[in-house]
Amino acid sequence: MSLFVLARHAQSLLNLEQRVNGDPAVDVPLTDRGREEAQLLGEQLAHLDIDLCVTSQFPRARETAELVLAGRDVPFEVEPLLDDVKIGDLEGLPIDRYREVKRSLGRTKPFPGGESLDDAARRYAQAFALLAAREARRALVVAHEIPVRYALNAAAGSERLDGPPFHDIANAVPYLFAGEALGRAAARIETLL
Repeated sequence: MSLFVLARHAQSLLNLEQRVNGDPAVDVPLTDRGREEAQLLGEQLAHLDIDLCVTSQFPRARETAELVLAGRDVPFEVEPLLDDVKIGDLEGLPIDRYREVKRSLGRTKPFPGGESLDDAARRYAQAFALLAAREARRALVVAHEIPVRYALNAAAGSERLDGPPFHDIANAVPYLFAGEALGRAAARIETLL
């Protein structure tokens, strides 16, 4: 049986500043607290053999994964399908402004210069389906709040990707999925779209 450990990246500078980022070319480092969170996640996973690590293109996801797996010989792969929502013109703005625009657009209209939440969800479903089909026995997947939230809610049978039961996903907390469960979550995301 395959096992996937999904985690949101550790606390970044923009998390602390309550601003949004959807462009992987913008390097947003982890905070001191974020590095501590990643190291704690590493301690929690220290006795679990991990044979693959998959991250989004965002440097904060890679930095988190490197701290989690420090001292371990694990191959890393980058999966752009797991990138955060492309928010276009909202880049760097306060999270409250992002939420305001998100409410006005709904799930199907794209952010100005970006993508819609449903388009991002389709990417996440594709990424999770590809991961579930992999031969990896145990993989660490470090991404972002929204893809982890969607996977959890889809797996829980929610009628909405944004919850309940899951909405606020803490930084650097492990969520475990058997490969079959991750595949079912991917299919459920597609159904909910």
